[in-house]
Amino acid sequence: MPKVWLITGSSRGLGRALAEAVLAEGHKLVATARNPAQLADLVGRHGDRIRAISLDVTDERAAGDAIEAAVDAFGRLDVLVNNAGYGDVGSIEDTSLAEFRAQIETNLFGVINVTKAAIPLMREQRSGHILQISSIGGRGGAPGRGAYAAAKCGVVGFSEVLAKEVGPLGVKVTIIEPGGFRTDFAGASTTIRDGRPEYAATVGAMARFQRDFNGAQPGDPAKAAAAIIHVASLDAPPLRLLLGSDAVRGAEEIEAARIEADRKWRDLSVSTDFEAGGGPKVYPWE
Repeated sequence: MPKVWLITGSSRGLGRALAEAVLAEGHKLVATARNPAQLADLVGRHGDRIRAISLDVTDERAAGDAIEAAVDAFGRLDVLVNNAGYGDVGSIEDTSLAEFRAQIETNLFGVINVTKAAIPLMREQRSGHILQISSIGGRGGAPGRGAYAAAKCGVVGFSEVLAKEVGPLGVKVTIIEPGGFRTDFAGASTTIRDGRPEYAATVGAMARFQRDFNGAQPGDPAKAAAAIIHVASLDAPPLRLLLGSDAVRGAEEIEAARIEADRKWRDLSVSTDFEAGGGPKVYPWE
């Protein structure tokens, strides 16, 4: 049965690949972009099954208007994909607060804005699926990606809480964690600064890697889109889904190092309890 999708950041990259795949599968789509004219070819090919609308995800009112556009056009919303985002490269020291705020406004508050706008509708429907495009960078930040990692870690925490709150209401949540995909994310969409010489071995190395990586990423956007559509078809989708062999390898390394560190410092960690113990043994949401 065709579903109604809404995808933010549909004009390029993974969002564009997903928009094309959703329409090819026969679904209906509200495709959003800052400049919806970039979606004119999709409208020309798919007619009444697509609505292309302007959306700046940092605008709370515009986020609400986008959800209303889905209802006005198609009567409901089944799948929301919060995809819009970008990530610049630069040291924390040399990234201005304005630049930090801009990345966090788009990558984190943009997700929050659109998600919050969709929740009342999905709650009333008692159905829906919210897919949050995070990153392997949401599990472990890389040098030069301070603002991006802060935002993506925030998306993960926000979405894990969201899943606990809306799951009992029939609404599903999946956090998508891609590695490197062959889009313009590491190219035209990214500002890359090597920074001062003191950071040559960290931020500078990341900047050089990012330039060399562009066009050579292992991930195929069309295959990522197919995987996302598959997950959206499941009655019991995963809370978290890695995309790409590099993301899987990175996650395994990050989690193994985290477990090892937690075990190393376990005695010190538990030493901070009162001697008699106390408090709940199981939290109410577990």
